[in-house]
Amino acid sequence: MEKGVKLFKTWSSPFGIRIVWALKVKGVQFEQIDEDLANKSPLLLLYNPVHKKIPVLVHDGKPVVESLVILEYIEETWKQNPLFPEDPLERAAARFWAKFGDDKVMPSIWEAFIKGREEEECAFAPAFENLKFLEEELKGKQFFGGERIGIVDIAFGWLANLVPVFEEIHAIKVIDEERFPSLYAWMQEFSRAPLIADCWPPHEKLVNKFRAIRDQSLLAAAPHA
Repeated sequence: MEKGVKLFKTWSSPFGIRIVWALKVKGVQFEQIDEDLANKSPLLLLYNPVHKKIPVLVHDGKPVVESLVILEYIEETWKQNPLFPEDPLERAAARFWAKFGDDKVMPSIWEAFIKGREEEECAFAPAFENLKFLEEELKGKQFFGGERIGIVDIAFGWLANLVPVFEEIHAIKVIDEERFPSLYAWMQEFSRAPLIADCWPPHEKLVNKFRAIRDQSLLAAAPHA
């Protein structure tokens, strides 16, 4: 194990698993520490006193927080197996798409997921609009960066992880071969990559967790007498 590399995460967090993927692509050995966010450890609070959240990467005793920031730190610290393209314009584009995923795509899918059945059709409209942009970006490519997994694939990896979970709970197809052929093909290709597939959280455990979260959200939103 490389000296002094630790990752604080949770078993189910899409933000934590993207750091796991990045470190594995780079070939960096590290210690994984799964946090219970209902009972946060003193070390997590010490290393991230501002947000008190995961993931936190600790390298030689110094913390780096926020997943997209951590990904850039990993790229700059370990030069092997680059995640970012070399061209400055392409690097800027990669940063844009990664941020678009966290700022737009993820919130729109989550907002649709926690809605009730009667609101379902309208709720998914913003998510579908955002996914159309990704479909266009992927046309003619195996991965977002071309022929190998890069930073944008890792940033969007949660789609291949959580969208099937949400589809099972909601009994609705969000990303299918007819509506989003390029995105659908990317999800299959990304999921099968050995370094990625070895890190997936248990599907049924995720379904149970997110079904409970959705049920709680619907209960909280329901009118009370």
